[in-house]
Amino acid sequence: MEETKEKTSQVKDTWEYKDRSYYLLNNQTPLTYTIMSRHTRRYPCVWFDPEKGYERELRYATNQKSIFVDEQQGPCTLKHIVFDEGHLFVKKEKRNLQEFLAHHPHNGVLFAEFDPVVQAVDQYENLEMELDAMNIAKTMDIDQIEAILRVELGSSVSDLSTKELKRDGLLFAKHNAKLFLSLAQDENVVLRNFAIKATEANIISLADDQRTFKWSSNGRKLMTIPFDENPYSAMAAWFKTDEGLEVYRSIEKKLK
Repeated sequence: MEETKEKTSQVKDTWEYKDRSYYLLNNQTPLTYTIMSRHTRRYPCVWFDPEKGYERELRYATNQKSIFVDEQQGPCTLKHIVFDEGHLFVKKEKRNLQEFLAHHPHNGVLFAEFDPVVQAVDQYENLEMELDAMNIAKTMDIDQIEAILRVELGSSVSDLSTKELKRDGLLFAKHNAKLFLSLAQDENVVLRNFAIKATEANIISLADDQRTFKWSSNGRKLMTIPFDENPYSAMAAWFKTDEGLEVYRSIEKKLK
């Protein structure tokens, strides 16, 4: 009778041996920054193992091959993991540290591994967004540029010349493309600016209690501002009603 041999399946090691660099997210560059290197009750450092179906405690020990506490044997030599000026370089020989960082609960939250391909994609997308924003700013109507800049600069935009508005619009688009594009797509931005200009021109006025707008010429009330709303945002929305549209057209004539 032929003996049945027990087959042992070997898991292929797919780990790529290479030097790796890590960086703190959100452009943080403190002189030094230490991340947790072991599990504690106050600061849990665990990783959910999908094969075993439960969380496993992590611990970085320089004299251990495994990063999992349940696989470590004997006394452990612990070591701090320190980012210098927001960066950490780990040589390929320190596989256990690289694996620990790969499984670390703060990976992708507090820090990340530098990937030149991902970096290139991010930079390309940012440059593309910047270019789109600047192209829109270049062809944008001056009133809309003024409306967008008012969000950043406030009432001081009223003192800027046309050339200054165009220049500052391009600079805003270049340095804060995401916000610029968001404001460019928000039709209420232009309407808010219109309401502010009408107030500055003393065509309409805002009551001291910030609850009503009225005609400056005769004091007749135009609208009541809903509780806890920005007065100019509320009026921007009101301009899109039938009654508000008539007032808008009247103000538009007076501003010209």
